[in-house]
Amino acid sequence: YADTMRVPASKGLSLMKAKAQGGDIRMIYSAADCLDIARANPDRNVVFFAIGFETTTPATAVVLKQAKAEGLKNFFVFCNHVLTPPAMHHILKNQEKVQIEGFVGPAHVSTIIGSEPYETFAKDYSKPVVIAGFEPLDMLQSILMLIRQINRGEAEVENEFTRAVRPEGNMKAIRMMEEVFALRDSFEWRGLGSVPKSALKLSDAYSDFDAEKHFNLVYRSVPDNKACECGAILRGEKQPSDCRAFGTVCTPESPIGSCMVSSEGACAAYFTYGRHKR
Repeated sequence: YADTMRVPASKGLSLMKAKAQGGDIRMIYSAADCLDIARANPDRNVVFFAIGFETTTPATAVVLKQAKAEGLKNFFVFCNHVLTPPAMHHILKNQEKVQIEGFVGPAHVSTIIGSEPYETFAKDYSKPVVIAGFEPLDMLQSILMLIRQINRGEAEVENEFTRAVRPEGNMKAIRMMEEVFALRDSFEWRGLGSVPKSALKLSDAYSDFDAEKHFNLVYRSVPDNKACECGAILRGEKQPSDCRAFGTVCTPESPIGSCMVSSEGACAAYFTYGRHKR
C-alpha cells in the first residue's frame, strides 16, 4: 500500500528508494491487485507486503483463499497485520507519562471487530469508549458523548456509529480471519516495543504462502532515527512540535519517522493543519 513506500527502514532505505535503485516494487490499491500481478507473471515470485489493523486483514484473507483455490505457486504474503485491543491494553498498562481518560473507538476497525472487544477497557480499566464514525459530525458527536461520560464519572462502551458497527462485529470477516491467520507470540511496534499477542501470522493451513518461511526471513529490529521522537508521540508523551526534526529535516516530502509518512500520521497532520497555530 502507498503509505508503506516511504517508511524508513534498514540501511537508510525505504521501499521507494529501493525501487529507485532498480527493485521491482509496485504500489497497489488493494490486495487483489497483487494477486493479479502473480497471475500475470507465473514465472516470477510475487510477495504481498500485508500491513494494517483489522481493517485490511480480511482483504488479505480473501486473496489467500483465492490463491489456495487456484493453486498459485508464485504468490506469497509477508504478514504484518496488527490488532487494536492488545495495543490499547499495552498502552494502559504502561502509561507512566500520559494519562488517558477515554478512547474514541476507530470506525474502520470497529466495523470488523464490533463493540464487544472494547468492554474490557470500560470494566477493567474504567476507561469510557465511544465508537465514532468517519464524518465530521460523527467525530463531534462521539467526543461529546465521551466528555459527558467523563464528567459523570462513568465508564461504558457507547456506539455512535450504529449504522455500520454491531456488537458482535462482522462475523463473516472474523471467521475468515480465524481460518487464515494465527496469533504471533509477540510483535515489535514502533514506539511501543514488543507487545504480546498483538499481531498475526499465516496459519498452518496457509503456510505454503508464507513469505517468512519460503524465503527464510529472519526478523531484525531497526531503531528509529535518533533525532526522531515518533515513539513518544505515538504514546502521547510528546507533541510533534516537541521533536527537533519536525518541520525541518522531517517533512511529509522527506520523512525520517513513521509518524510523518502517512497523511493520517500525527506529525503529518500537525504539519499540515497545526504547526503555525502554536
